Amino acid sequence: MISPPKKDNVFRALDRKLGAVAEFTMRQYRTKLSTWVVMGVGFIAIAIIVLFYVDSMQQEIEAIDNDGDSMDWDGDGYPTGQERIYGTDPDNPDSNPGTFSPPIAPDPPEKWINEDDFDWDLSATSDTTAGYDDDGDCRLTDTTESQKDRNRNNVNCDIILDYSEIRGELNDIHSDGFVDEDPDEEKYSKEAIHRAFLLAIGKMGFVFLLGIFLPLFLATGLIREEMENSTMHFMIAKPIARRDIFLGRVVGYLGIVWPYVIAMGIIVGLISGFAGPSDGFFRFADLGMWMAIIFATMMATLVYGMLFCALGTLWKRGIVLALPFAAWELGMAIVSFNAPSASILRFSVIGWSLNIIDAASLIVWPNLGLFIEMGLWGGGHNSNFWGSELEGAGALSVFASDTGLGISPIATIAVSTFVLLFQAIILWVIGSAVFKGKEIE
Repeated sequence: MISPPKKDNVFRALDRKLGAVAEFTMRQYRTKLSTWVVMGVGFIAIAIIVLFYVDSMQQEIEAIDNDGDSMDWDGDGYPTGQERIYGTDPDNPDSNPGTFSPPIAPDPPEKWINEDDFDWDLSATSDTTAGYDDDGDCRLTDTTESQKDRNRNNVNCDIILDYSEIRGELNDIHSDGFVDEDPDEEKYSKEAIHRAFLLAIGKMGFVFLLGIFLPLFLATGLIREEMENSTMHFMIAKPIARRDIFLGRVVGYLGIVWPYVIAMGIIVGLISGFAGPSDGFFRFADLGMWMAIIFATMMATLVYGMLFCALGTLWKRGIVLALPFAAWELGMAIVSFNAPSASILRFSVIGWSLNIIDAASLIVWPNLGLFIEMGLWGGGHNSNFWGSELEGAGALSVFASDTGLGISPIATIAVSTFVLLFQAIILWVIGSAVFKGKEIE
């Protein structure tokens, strides 16, 4: 028995109409040279940034003797670190381990460079202690008690991580003498540069550049071009509301832009995964960051697409109206780096989009704040020789920031996603109202 055909309900009819408009829009995009030019320019811009990153990962970073214990101050052939370990006087050439019976051979100076690397409790989230005296120069018998407990916590040879009781941020690092004073510059710097690259390309390369550049040239004319070419008559002649035409056009635009964003994220993610510092052949730990970057960019292209499409509907030179909004969003991106808690960011698209990336960075790298302070401290804040900011720490501190919402990272992602979707809906309503009031010549 043949069953009667199902009657169309409101949702099935709407789905069919939207699908037809979206499919028509995607077919238009695929046949336009301008579409491929815009996407090609975006690819080239991202590729240039990636080339600089790959080059930085290939460079060797000079190891520095931060605490000076590789030096042979008295000229007896024995590094200061070795002499201190054996209890001889590093300032007296007649006092060295070579005078022992049997005599001890001198260490090569490079053994005493990067010998006391950072040792941290990377899961620390409150006031706690960390660090370990790897080379033993703090625990020596001739080290004074004031040096062994310089931070005055009644624990010898450790480091206090001083966190804020209000916001949980790391305020300062208080180290006992000779603890973690000679870090491995290359190990730290490459990790810092890698993290800074992911945050920089995620925020400025994907969310800002692609997030605004693609909608600016691909979404602004979604309605306007059809009105100017008189082809809109064919759409409005069908039994479909103008608000549905507006939405269908944006859906078609997303059908081109979203796969492009996903493909770009996968390509750059694979390159950074293989080129970045890792104990294995690939950095699987960063997959969460790339998922967040891709998702944040998709949300940005959705909201900006709705906005620029509405502006194009409002005026035939809608791209002129869109440029001030792009400048505003650039300013908000810069503000988010320095003042993530600023209330003005809540009136932007990019502020909410960047929140997603910042929240993801705190999930993927729970020690991010501490890691930055490690590099800025450089082992020299409380060391007995010299110390300076490690390479990469400054760049990472610029692009890394907290979410500014005062809630957990997961809650931040949920709230930011909701706000961006709400913005898209509001812009759809506004754009549809503008389109509805336009006369088609």
